[in-house]
Amino acid sequence: MVTVSGLKKSFDSYNALNGLDLNVKKGSIYGLVGVNGSGKTTVIKHLAGVYKADSGQILIDGAEVYDNAALKARMSYVPDDLYFFPQYNLKMLGRFYKNMYHTWSDKRFTELTTLMELDIKRRVGRFSKGMQKQAALTLALSTKPEILILDEPIDGLDPIVRKRIFTWIIEDVADRQMTVLISSHNLKEMDGICDTVGIIKSGRTLIERDLDELKAEMQEKAISEHLPPSLDEIFIHVYENETTIVKEESSND
Repeated sequence: MVTVSGLKKSFDSYNALNGLDLNVKKGSIYGLVGVNGSGKTTVIKHLAGVYKADSGQILIDGAEVYDNAALKARMSYVPDDLYFFPQYNLKMLGRFYKNMYHTWSDKRFTELTTLMELDIKRRVGRFSKGMQKQAALTLALSTKPEILILDEPIDGLDPIVRKRIFTWIIEDVADRQMTVLISSHNLKEMDGICDTVGIIKSGRTLIERDLDELKAEMQEKAISEHLPPSLDEIFIHVYENETTIVKEESSND
């Protein structure tokens, strides 16, 4: 579904991505994990077609992403740094999205705004940060995308809202084989929703694996007293044993 090969990106003299590889299967929920500055948001913006790669390739169903309007019409992207038209309320934004996406669902928009208790006649710029994130997720999910790309989607959301949002995402994956890529600092939340994980550092992939398989492998190495180990513990182990992990991954390839 999504294939990233040898992706490189520099900003002035800073190398943000250094030959990064990713593979996201159709109908999976892929968790992109890394410390601040590891390149997560830069990867996300390439996948969403915001950035053009310096070198390397980003393909979705075999097609290049950048400057591909037809492909972008099949995806929804919620960035960490949200922006809304200053004078628009949520109802007006819904109309705008409806004109942009032929898959738009009025029924879902109504259900989600009701569930989130969002005032569709209020300017979104006057919403709190958490409400703005809810609004962005509502708009994204109402387009019923084939591919959903989320950068820090749960920042500012309370536990009840997080559970509601993830329930909708999981149902869409089950019902429509929607493909999801999530970048988040909250590894506990990622542990509960993702089936695949990619751990990156300094703009390159350290490890990419089915999460259950990775847990079983790390369990055999006794990295934790818990059975199975948490994603937090796996993440720390991978970072602390970077050289060994990378060699093992290379040999597996």
